[in-house]
Amino acid sequence: MNRYNAFIVIIETGSFTKAAEKLGYTQSAISQMVRSLEQELSTKLLLRSRKGIALTSDGEELLPYIKKLHNSYCELMEKRKEMQGLQSGIVRIGTFTSVSCHWLPKLMKDFKEHYPSVNFELHQGEYTSIAQWIKEGSVDFGFVNPDAVSDLTTIPLRQDEMLAILPSNHPLVSHEKVSLKELSNEPFILLNEGELSEPLEFFKQSNLQPNIQYRVIDDYTIMSMIENELGISILPKLVLNRINYNIIIKEISPPIVRTIGIAFKHKMALPIASRYFIDFLVQQFK
Repeated sequence: MNRYNAFIVIIETGSFTKAAEKLGYTQSAISQMVRSLEQELSTKLLLRSRKGIALTSDGEELLPYIKKLHNSYCELMEKRKEMQGLQSGIVRIGTFTSVSCHWLPKLMKDFKEHYPSVNFELHQGEYTSIAQWIKEGSVDFGFVNPDAVSDLTTIPLRQDEMLAILPSNHPLVSHEKVSLKELSNEPFILLNEGELSEPLEFFKQSNLQPNIQYRVIDDYTIMSMIENELGISILPKLVLNRINYNIIIKEISPPIVRTIGIAFKHKMALPIASRYFIDFLVQQFK
């Protein structure tokens, strides 16, 4: 299966050289793996030029199947470990910033006290990409807003209040709470969460249209932009723990909340370590 893995890593890194460094092979060995895969499939998969590498049309069409085959092989190896008992294993999780920063470190530490040989692999993304990773098997399960996914089993864990974030000298700082209508008049920095944006849903429900000036994928970048008076935003309370930006946080009236949960395809088909960790999460958030 090494040639399948090598092919995927080449696509991810955009370079034979970088793939060789990441996988611990020589560049010639990586090239030989790709040639072997192309011979097996009787087609050309990659084009190389001074600008880098690019998939051929056949390569683009075959890539999802190669990924699925590779992921299935990884699941097979995890299943073999499971049959030997929960002595080792990898829990592959799709997650977003607020959860990976403020929930997962403590949860992983507590879980490893019971199962010290279990390791974790975190894939950082947003709701849409996390759902796609779950469906294609790149992760075992993921943290999502259950409203943002379809065709997956979801378990709600906790509600998280959404709060307004303002520059320290903003006129609304004097207000005890702020309304969506007041926020809709300001330059708005939108956190890109994929196909579902919770702030946009709440604006829509109130028949309001925010003045979106920026779309950003990182919560902490947004806070830095607000500190520099580029606009205002709405962020989840969870990500606002232990921050040191010169910004003002205000409650929104009426309050708005998001739901954080986990999603997966078929629980009993997951590696045993992931099933145990899911049960552990549900118990912790009861």
